[in-house]
Amino acid sequence: ATVPKITVISRKAYGGAYDVMSSKHLRGDANYVWPGAEIVVMGAKGAVEIIFRGKDVEKHTAEYTDRFANPMVAAQRGYIDDVIEPHDTCCIICDDLRLLRSKKVDTIPRKHSNIPL
Repeated sequence: ATVPKITVISRKAYGGAYDVMSSKHLRGDANYVWPGAEIVVMGAKGAVEIIFRGKDVEKHTAEYTDRFANPMVAAQRGYIDDVIEPHDTCCIICDDLRLLRSKKVDTIPRKHSNIPL
C-alpha cells in the first residue's frame, strides 16, 4: 500500500489476528507496543492447558506469562520496532506520518491481469 501502515498494540495481539493487522510480516511500516501488551500465539491459559494437559494450570500459566506474554520477546525477534509509553504514542505516530508522507512502493509489473469471471 502507498499509505502509511502504523500499528500500536495496546493490550493483546494473539495468533492470526496479530499477523493480519499490519504486522511486519505483511509489510507494515512501523509497529509499536505498549509495555503491558502481550504478543503471543495464543492466550497463556489455553497454551498451558494444551502443553501440560491440564496439570498445575495456575502455576504454569504464571510461568508462561512471564516468559512469553510480554513485548520484550517480540522486540528481540524484530516483530516490533519499539516499546513505547502510552503518553508518547501521539508524538511518535505524528513523527512517523511525517516521515512516511512521500512513501512510494515499487510494484512488479504483471504479465497478465485477472480474467473476468
